[in-house]
Amino acid sequence: MADIITPDKLKSNILDDMRVELSDEFDRNFERKAFFTDAWKARKDPKANGSLLVVSGRMRRSIKGNVEGDGVRFTSDTAYTTVHNEGGKGFATVRQHQRKVKKTGKVYTVHTYQRRVNIPQRQFVGDGQRTQEIIRGVIDDNVKQFNASLSNFIRTNK
Repeated sequence: MADIITPDKLKSNILDDMRVELSDEFDRNFERKAFFTDAWKARKDPKANGSLLVVSGRMRRSIKGNVEGDGVRFTSDTAYTTVHNEGGKGFATVRQHQRKVKKTGKVYTVHTYQRRVNIPQRQFVGDGQRTQEIIRGVIDDNVKQFNASLSNFIRTNK
């Protein structure tokens, strides 16, 4: 006797597949340096270390998708993920550090201070046209599988 996919199992499969597919696509946004096809604003300092939004890879690795209720929620444990994804203005604290004057070689201490920052939006996770296309594709694939399972069940149990 063939097994039939229950509605609860169908829902679970859809949500799990959505989590996997969207996680992969959101991760690829870091390689594309864009939110699918919307390119990110270029960096002010072209000599800065690392790729755009990927210096150590911590933020990219921290993004996790979890099935919660009737949807998939993406979270990160890094404090700066949201401001990079959504953009923002504010102040950042620059820690105390040492500076060396090139001409004289004199070393002096720069005390802690506040610096104004304006971070442009470089979205890598979120809803959009391509996100909706991926979700529709996952649902269509799972419904086709459900229909095939149901047809097979009916055929074998006549």
